[in-house]
Amino acid sequence: MVLKIFFPQCCNRADSGLLVGRWIANNDSAVVLAVIHYPFISGQVKQYIQKMQAQSGVELSVLGSWSLPKEGQEGMESFLVDLSTIFPHERWLQISRQVGKTGFICNILLRDQNGGAAQQKVMKKRDEEDEKTDGKDGEEEKVIFVHYEQRKVMLSELHPVQNGVPDPKTDPPSELRQMFHTVAHSQPLFFIDRYDDGPLKTTHWQSEGREGSIIVELLKQASVPLCMLITWLLSMWTWICNIRIFSWYPLRLLGSKLSTCVQLNYRTEHMRTISSTKPAAGHSDFMRKANIVVSILVDVALGLLLISWLYRDNHITMLANTLVPAADHVAKELDELLQWLMGAPAGLKMNRALDQVLGRFFLYHIHLWISYIHLMSPFVEGILWYGGLSACLGLTFALSLLSDMVALLTLHIYCFYVYGARLYCLKIYGLSSLWRLFRGKKWNVLRQRVDSCSYDLDQLFIGTLLFTILLFLLPTTALYYLVFTLLRLLVVLLQGVLHLSVDFLNSFPLFAMALRICRSYRLAEGVKFRVLCEEPGTALHLMMEINPLKCSTVVQTYRTPTYSCYPKDSWAALVKKLFVGELIYPWRHKTTKTD
Repeated sequence: MVLKIFFPQCCNRADSGLLVGRWIANNDSAVVLAVIHYPFISGQVKQYIQKMQAQSGVELSVLGSWSLPKEGQEGMESFLVDLSTIFPHERWLQISRQVGKTGFICNILLRDQNGGAAQQKVMKKRDEEDEKTDGKDGEEEKVIFVHYEQRKVMLSELHPVQNGVPDPKTDPPSELRQMFHTVAHSQPLFFIDRYDDGPLKTTHWQSEGREGSIIVELLKQASVPLCMLITWLLSMWTWICNIRIFSWYPLRLLGSKLSTCVQLNYRTEHMRTISSTKPAAGHSDFMRKANIVVSILVDVALGLLLISWLYRDNHITMLANTLVPAADHVAKELDELLQWLMGAPAGLKMNRALDQVLGRFFLYHIHLWISYIHLMSPFVEGILWYGGLSACLGLTFALSLLSDMVALLTLHIYCFYVYGARLYCLKIYGLSSLWRLFRGKKWNVLRQRVDSCSYDLDQLFIGTLLFTILLFLLPTTALYYLVFTLLRLLVVLLQGVLHLSVDFLNSFPLFAMALRICRSYRLAEGVKFRVLCEEPGTALHLMMEINPLKCSTVVQTYRTPTYSCYPKDSWAALVKKLFVGELIYPWRHKTTKTD
């Protein structure tokens, strides 16, 4: 049987005293948390342990004694052994370190109802085993010391394996997870150091002086009124949004489609999350709030950088003077494209009557669009000037506003695409329905399946005429649909890039990634062991080191969910939609209904 003792490195040179910690995993492992120095009073030690146990919720106890030989303390080791009768437990660890050696010597004293008799039996058993020449090592209990850095283990979070989180009701936590949990929840034990004036002196990771930060404490004090202010502002904003006029269908529909309004609602939910005065319920909740705070700060900083560039050296006027000629150029290119389609594009023979009707229809829309652009040209600079101020709320607001502006500036292309797609879709479904008529089939709407059906001669004759007309008009319609679909895909690609940028800024776990880079031990994936000392006459000593999470796992675990974090349409579904003429969009929200 092997007994594993997790021993903190900070206690390797501690003065002689008592080992305080916890037995875990059916007494097969022991976690040493601190050493209480001699001199002490046993009653005060018991009261202190009970107090720490009530504050931390960890079953603390005196594991045994620690002895480091010093001048004037020759009888210290025997005195510490006698303390096993005052602090009863099934086992009493007697750990000592000799001068000039790195390894420890550990003796385990068993105890029953008569503590002294049990100790004599153990000693007698050891004497008998020493007299045997063959030596039965299997009867002795082997000890392995696992050294760990107490501060890193206390601050780290041991993540579950990727294939699933064990259920605490069915699967008990592992020994390593219990060890991490014990150290992490024993923070009240580390508040007493060797410089305190109390009756007890301890050695642990803060024994050289309590670690603290004045800046952190000031931020904690300032966070309370700041959260109250944010909560009041959010309540006012919620009251404004709940005004009856905003619940009208046109305004509600516009708010659900504009990227700026969607981003505003999303950021409002973020502010509600971080302005809550309740402390984080756990590690995941804390990391989520921290990632949101850092994401908002970085977003606002990037937005202020954008504002400093826009309002310097008259860049807004330059953008306004470039935007209107660019829109005129796009309209001119569309005019030339329609003139090309109204002729013989690529040598294809089109239906001239339908070709002329569609061409003139789209040309009329282009002329309307040019008139609209020139009518709005005097106000473009003002719109850009006031719209640029939205970047003070963050770069994501500026990108969302840019996406809405792209949607408005390419409204004519979207209209062309919708007209062509609807006309093409009508012909595709008409041809498929008439094709079923030729085969004596029909679509059963109630049962959602194709059933057999008998048609008379007049129905077959009308169906043949309609099928012929639609079939010969299909190439002309398909050509217009193909051209405007390609233009629409270019706009969708631009809007998709903007939305991916906004989604990246909203969801990327900046705080978690900074922890992974600067303090990788905070996010632990597992541990690894290396041999620290293996001297003759001493136990085996291992050093436990923390394996940090991979960067990809950090992003996957702590990525903040956004309105677009869900499965998109597959490429096969997208190709099918393009083939049958269904409308496509750069994104689809969860509440968006399918056409």
